[in-house]
Amino acid sequence: MTGAGAAGTPGAPAGPPGSPAGPSGAFAEPAERVGRGWTAALALANGAVWAGWYGPIQVLLALQAAGLAPPGTSKESVLAWVTGLGAAVSLVANPFFGALSDRTVSRFGRRTPWIVAGVLGGAAALCLLATARSVAVMAAGWCLVQLALNAAFAAVTAAVPDRVPHLQRGAVGGWLGAAQILGVVAGTGLATVAGGVAAGYVACAAFTVLATLPYVLRYRDLRIGPGDRPPFAWRSFVRGFWISPRRHPDLAWAWLTRFLVNLGNAIALLYLLYYLRDALHRPRPEDGVLVLTAVNGVMLLATVVVGGIWSDRTGRRKPFVLWSGVIMAAATALLAGWQTWTGALVAAALLGVGFGVFTSVDFALMTDVLPAAAHRARDLGVVNVANSLPQVAAPALAAPVVTYLGGYQVLYLVAAGIGLAGALLVRRIRGVE
Repeated sequence: MTGAGAAGTPGAPAGPPGSPAGPSGAFAEPAERVGRGWTAALALANGAVWAGWYGPIQVLLALQAAGLAPPGTSKESVLAWVTGLGAAVSLVANPFFGALSDRTVSRFGRRTPWIVAGVLGGAAALCLLATARSVAVMAAGWCLVQLALNAAFAAVTAAVPDRVPHLQRGAVGGWLGAAQILGVVAGTGLATVAGGVAAGYVACAAFTVLATLPYVLRYRDLRIGPGDRPPFAWRSFVRGFWISPRRHPDLAWAWLTRFLVNLGNAIALLYLLYYLRDALHRPRPEDGVLVLTAVNGVMLLATVVVGGIWSDRTGRRKPFVLWSGVIMAAATALLAGWQTWTGALVAAALLGVGFGVFTSVDFALMTDVLPAAAHRARDLGVVNVANSLPQVAAPALAAPVVTYLGGYQVLYLVAAGIGLAGALLVRRIRGVE
């Protein structure tokens, strides 16, 4: 790998228009390999965002919903409404802020201002959640968390196609995936050991800010000038969020693959704490969530970077996405057919293996099928809807299944079937091996 300070590589000062760090470099397909320091700092920033999301999702929101649910309203319904509203905000926020970052002209670059604003806003919103004493405030706080952290996430992910050449994206995607699960573990751990719901939110907020500092303080972003962006018009701005499946079929099939695999995973995780409490009768289900998350994380870390590097070396993406999706579907089905603590541990391990490979290679695949360099963040924001839309759909599907259609056994069979369908659809992509 080249050093972080080499010309044209991440870490080099942003130069004037026409230089490698100026507008021509911002819109060109990257050719220089990125350095280890840049990759590590960006991965840490990515992990910070995921800690801010998953400390609440895995533990804090579920505990808060149980404590704030009005009489006659189930905790499952409160959690479903809050997470669903937050995911709806995420649907709009990610592509919207991505499109704004594509157009941002500043001496700090296109992406860095949105990373800074996003993590600071997200931390403030997490502190608001710490003070929530009603479902309304809880919902408002979570929507603000989603709004702000999606601004940061859109900018972080866009840095990869901005700076990383195609044949290094599997490896970099692997390191970002490793940081993602470490962020999930960190957020879950902070939420569990901080000493209460309010303290858990504050701990997640602090970690989210501190872990982003190495990237925003050490590495400069690519810049564009005012003349490098088209004139703004609301109609064309809004129309740009529609990417025609007819004109870009590979992107459409890749998006659907990601959506279905993530939907199956979201359904499986949504009621994990309640599954441990109500189906497996664990005495401290929040501790069980932490153990399962740790097991999942260890297995994911064992495969996420290796899978990305292997994909880069073979030049192939689809077989890795297909078989990782099959493994995840099989693991989810285990939660339906083997409802014991041992079964949950085995399922968590298999989910980690599958999701590790899927995380790195599917991310590389998505960046390989983006339509144009000038609006990478906007298009990745549309791609990331396939991550957030399942958070809206999962509560709508899961709540009636658990309540009326057979409980957790049926829920996990449905989740497995959806994930398997997504994995099989990757075969429809033609432009990527």
